[in-house]
Amino acid sequence: MTGHELALACAKALSEKKAQDIVILDVADQTVVCSYFVIASGHSTTQVRALGDAVEEKLEKDGLSPLRKEGLREGRWGVIDYGDVVVHIFNEESRLYYYLERLWDSGKNIERYEG
Repeated sequence: MTGHELALACAKALSEKKAQDIVILDVADQTVVCSYFVIASGHSTTQVRALGDAVEEKLEKDGLSPLRKEGLREGRWGVIDYGDVVVHIFNEESRLYYYLERLWDSGKNIERYEG
C-alpha cells in the first residue's frame, strides 16, 4: 500500500465515523518525518476517541498497526503514527487553535476528503 493509499484508507475510516473537515496533506517535500498528514475533527472528546479507534480497527484489518499513538484518551488532540502517514484527530477548539493546515499548506499539497 502506498503512502497516499494509506492516507486515503485513514480518511475513509474517519469519514465513516462522521469526522468533520477531513484533509490529506502531502508533506513529503517539507519534512522527513512522514509523507502525509491526515487531519480531521470530532465534535466531542468522545467522538475524537471513537475516530481514533475507527482508524486503528480499519487498518488492523489490513494488517497495519500504528508505530505510536498519543493523546486520544484525553480527546482533545490525538495522533496516530503509521510511519509514512500521521493521523491528527482534533476536537473543534484544538483544531482551530493549532491550525496545522496553515503551517503545512504550500498551496498545492492539500486534498479535501469528501467521502
